[in-house]
Amino acid sequence: MSLADELLADFEELGDDGDEEAKDNVAGVDEEQQKLEEEMMLVGKLSIHQIAKLQSSGQLARVLQDIEKYTGESRSEPVFGPVEQDPEYKLIVEANNLAAEIDNEIAVIHKYVIDEYSLRFPELQSLVVSPLEYIMTVKRLLNDLEVTKSELAEVLPPATIMVVSVTASTTQGKRLQKDDINRIEEACDMALELNEGKLTIYQYVEGRMSFIAPNITVLVGAPAAAKLMGVAGGLTSLSRMPACNIMVLGAARRLLSGFSSAQVQPHTGLLFYCEIVQGVPPDFRRKAVRLLASKCALAARVDSFHERPDASMGVELREQIEDKLAKLQEPAPPKQQKALPRPDDGVKKKRGGRRVRKMKERYAASDMRKQANRMTFAEINEDAYQEDLGVSTGNLGKGGTGKIRAAANDKKTKVTMSKRLQREVQRQQAYGGKTSIRGAVSGTASSVAFTPLQGLEIVNPQAAETSGAQSNKYFGSGGGFSRVKSSGSS
Repeated sequence: MSLADELLADFEELGDDGDEEAKDNVAGVDEEQQKLEEEMMLVGKLSIHQIAKLQSSGQLARVLQDIEKYTGESRSEPVFGPVEQDPEYKLIVEANNLAAEIDNEIAVIHKYVIDEYSLRFPELQSLVVSPLEYIMTVKRLLNDLEVTKSELAEVLPPATIMVVSVTASTTQGKRLQKDDINRIEEACDMALELNEGKLTIYQYVEGRMSFIAPNITVLVGAPAAAKLMGVAGGLTSLSRMPACNIMVLGAARRLLSGFSSAQVQPHTGLLFYCEIVQGVPPDFRRKAVRLLASKCALAARVDSFHERPDASMGVELREQIEDKLAKLQEPAPPKQQKALPRPDDGVKKKRGGRRVRKMKERYAASDMRKQANRMTFAEINEDAYQEDLGVSTGNLGKGGTGKIRAAANDKKTKVTMSKRLQREVQRQQAYGGKTSIRGAVSGTASSVAFTPLQGLEIVNPQAAETSGAQSNKYFGSGGGFSRVKSSGSS
C-alpha cells in the first residue's frame, strides 16, 4: 500500500467522524429549541395572576382600606410634634411608594397583553404606544376588529382611530381561541383596577399633603411633595438637606456605556418635572430648578417646625420664583441712541512747550513733500511710474530752491542782524570780494573774477574797496552832511 493510499484512508476516517459529530450537534440544537418552544408555550398559557401578584397581595388592600378610613374622617387640627410619628403621614409615604409599584405592575401586564394579542392584531402595538390606551383598546376589540368608531372614541383620538380601522382591515392576524380571550380580558380588567387604585392614592395624597406640608404643597404640588418626602425619608430629613441635594432627589442613574449621552440631562430629579419648571422655556429650566430647590429647602424647614400652617410662606416663595422667572424671560432693553455733542464746543487745551515744538519740527513736512503734493491748475501731470495709477510728482522739480528739506525757521529762535552788521556784510560782498591777505577770512576769497563779457578777469580787490569807500562817502547809507569851504574865504 502506497503512501498516497494511506493518506486518503486517513482523510476518509476523519470525514466520517466529523459527520457524526455534526449530526450530534444538530440533534442537540433541535432538542434545545424544542424545549424553549415548550417553555414559551407554557409561559404563554400562564394566567395573569401568576405573573402580576400585586393585586392579590395584602398590602394594596390594606392601604386602600386605610385610605378609605382616613378619607371619611375630617381633619382640621394641625400636626404637633415630629411629623414622622403621625400615623396618617406614614400612610401617605407608604401609599406614595405603592403608586410607583402600581406603575411597574401595569407595565408588566401591558407586556403580557401584547404577547397574547399579537396573534390577532400585531400592528396595534406600533399604533397605540401608551400602555393604558393599548389595554383599553384591546378590551374593546378582542376578536371583532370591525367595531364602530364610537366605541373607540372614549379611548383614542380621531386620527388614531382612523389609522387603527384601516390597519385592522388589512391585518394578517388569526382569530383567538376562547381561552386566550378570557386570559386577555382578565389581564385588562386587572390593569384597569390597578389604575383606579392609583388614582385613589393620588387623590388622597393630594388632599392630605396640605395638612402635613402645606408650604411645600403650594410650592411644588401635592404629588411632587409626597414623592420628595418619600425619597428623602421624611419631612425632617428633607428639612435638613441643602438645596443642591434636594435638586437631584429622585434622579435615575443611567448607565449608558457605549451609547450617546447627548439627550441625557444630568442632575434632573423630581423638581425638574414640576409644573412651574416645565412651564418655562428649555433654556431657563436649569436656573428654574436651582431656584425652586432653594425655596423648597426654606419651605421644608418651615413645615418641619409647623410654622405657617396656612401656607402663606409657600405662596410668598412661589410668587418670588414666578417674578424672577418672568424677569429672566424679559427681552433686553433697546440700545439708546446718544445725541451728538454741540458743534460750538470750546477747543480743548493741548499740551505745548519746547518738547512739543521740537517734535513738530521733527515730523514737519519737507519742501519736497509739499511740492510733490501740490498740483497746477489745468495742467496734465505725468505718472511717476509710467502707469495709469494716478501717482505723480506734482510740482517737484518745476521750481524752488532744489533743497530736499528746508530748515524750519522759528521766529522766536531766529538770529537777527543789526544794521551796522548788515552794512559790513554788504561791503564785504562787493565786486571781487575780499582778499585773504588783509582780512582774517578763509582762503576762498580771490582776485580772480568771472565776468559775462571777458570771462576770467583779474581785478584789484584793494581798488574795489577804495572806490567803494569813496562812493559810499557821499551816496552810501552811512554817509552824512559834509562842510564845504567857500573859495572866497581862502
